[in-house]
Amino acid sequence: MKEYSVRDHLKEELKDPYFKELYELDQQKLVVVKKIIAYRIEHNLTQGQLAKRIGVTQQHISKIENGEFSSVVTLEKVLLGIGYRVKIEVIPLNVKAKNRILKALSRQH
Repeated sequence: MKEYSVRDHLKEELKDPYFKELYELDQQKLVVVKKIIAYRIEHNLTQGQLAKRIGVTQQHISKIENGEFSSVVTLEKVLLGIGYRVKIEVIPLNVKAKNRILKALSRQH
């Protein structure tokens, strides 16, 4: 049985256009999370202290730092509180990518 590294596995998974889009979204979220954590470390703040300054709960900070961005409004509050803002951009897929993703999705169901 051939052994695969995580890198090899990821390379294979990234051939799936739907997986690739979700992976790229996670990479973007990671950038945001790193900024929030870096801010807390730089200013010697706990999640609770940052939450109190911004006016959200510690649980919200924890969820965001764990990559759960279920509330854009809360995310915006946190980012504004540390000197950033949210920019949401909707970009249409080209026809080829759209068709590949739709095909991949249909195989999942």
